[in-house]
Amino acid sequence: MKRHVELYDTTLRDGAQQEGISFSVEDKLSITRRLDQLGVHYIEGGYAGANPKDDEYFRRARNLKLKHAQVAAFGNTRRAGATASSDPTLKALLGAGTPVITLVGKASEFQVKKVLGTSIEENLAMIADSVAHLARHGRKVFFDAEHFFDGYKADSAYALQALRVAAQAGAERLVLCDTNGGTLPDDVARITSEVRQALGAGSRATASLGIHTHNDTDTAVASALAALGAGALQVQGTINGYGERTGNANLVSIIGNLKLKLGVDCVTDEQLASLTEVSRYVAEVANRRPFPFQPFVGRSAFAHKGGLHAAAVEKSPEAYQHVPPDKVGNVNSVLVSELAGRGSVARRVREIGIEKDLSDADLRRILAHVKEQEARGSAYEDADASFELVARRCMPNYEPPFELVDFMVIVEDRQAQRVSSSGDGALRPIGPAQGRRGQGERLAGSTASPLLAEATIKVRVGGEVLHTAAEGNGPVSALDNALRKALTQSYPDLRQVRLTDYKVRVVNEGAGTAASVRVTIESADDKDVWRTVGASENIIEASWLALADSLEWWLARRGKG
Repeated sequence: MKRHVELYDTTLRDGAQQEGISFSVEDKLSITRRLDQLGVHYIEGGYAGANPKDDEYFRRARNLKLKHAQVAAFGNTRRAGATASSDPTLKALLGAGTPVITLVGKASEFQVKKVLGTSIEENLAMIADSVAHLARHGRKVFFDAEHFFDGYKADSAYALQALRVAAQAGAERLVLCDTNGGTLPDDVARITSEVRQALGAGSRATASLGIHTHNDTDTAVASALAALGAGALQVQGTINGYGERTGNANLVSIIGNLKLKLGVDCVTDEQLASLTEVSRYVAEVANRRPFPFQPFVGRSAFAHKGGLHAAAVEKSPEAYQHVPPDKVGNVNSVLVSELAGRGSVARRVREIGIEKDLSDADLRRILAHVKEQEARGSAYEDADASFELVARRCMPNYEPPFELVDFMVIVEDRQAQRVSSSGDGALRPIGPAQGRRGQGERLAGSTASPLLAEATIKVRVGGEVLHTAAEGNGPVSALDNALRKALTQSYPDLRQVRLTDYKVRVVNEGAGTAASVRVTIESADDKDVWRTVGASENIIEASWLALADSLEWWLARRGKG
């Protein structure tokens, strides 16, 4: 496929229709700039005239100094029975001031009759009038043929006629839309090829074809590539596949496949190397966690867990990697787990930079410890900081910056009774229940929580044992506050560290309340983000292990251990 392909991004419109995503105007402008840097050719900004936010975006987008992309406004054809010159949607599209307008119209007889509630002849007139009106005003018009594939299967003659009238009216792109996402790649390729043949490729009456797929059968990317292989020029999609229902075709994967697999220079090598950063940037703006297993750009896309795989990649990266990860701005990694071998441990230790301090016997001891702890419920593959501490603790000259002596956590119901949890995992009532009221009555009487968590810890720093106590909004918060209260006396810079995520997972679910739990903590400062893990039958102890590892790792990295 050694030819030109247009990249059309609809993250700001179709992607924003995914449940839970809402972009502000500033969000949309910042994503527009980033997509332009990536080399996207067209960026669909939203619905013209539909809401004040999109109108403000189009107004401010005129001042963007874009180097590669053109902004497109999106809207419907004129209303049934109206004229193009008086239609409010078409007025708003022209008022958006974009060089490109993408117009959506029905290409399915079923949709025309059942959804629009008009005649098939009027629908064709709506398409022709609308496209011609916008083209007369000097706009480049793309026609999104909505429900095209379903319409083509039911009545190919009508679906093709919708394309013909749009092309004859001046549409420069005819985009075949798999709106319901139910057409499989083989059918997409076949129908795209038949459309090109039926319209007469290269004739004046036809425009270049585009493809717009949804992911309801988990084949949106494959279908988009199939259409391109069958002769389509433009491909529409969203960053990370965001979109209504199960999403749209993932433009990130499409770019990776076009550039690295099909030899299509849709972006430059330098732009391709920013693909991972763009994917994560848009996820951050959308307030979505990046999907770790996303092809090309996911954190686990080039991660190797099995010992055989890790050993092979150490000798030759292409043994278990289909492309070099740096091509898309990603990196490979070897995960340390119960499936790992000594080679995996050696590589991770080398990446940490402490391999010279460890012998082969140390590496075997580290591996044995990892396997033992994972059998108890820990998981180091997503807790690099905890693994690094396992390795550092095997170093002959390592001195931990602090050591736990003892801890106790009390959770008190101010209106009922207190329950304590100590380091041995036992739960003990402290005093009789007094003044207990029903939950509904208590909530009605006060908006504040009646529970108080207090942690008391003893921790050794150097030769001194510090005994501190602190409250928190829960037992883990109280432990964190008490530990920081003790440690900041010796390590004041520790105030930079903040806990950013806390997850609990039951490891052996069938064991009921006696089950082991795994606690994973994510921490961060102004530069780094790291993860630690703890596992125990006592959730407080598991939390303590992960929490203590988090602070110890940060101190050890700064030469405090």
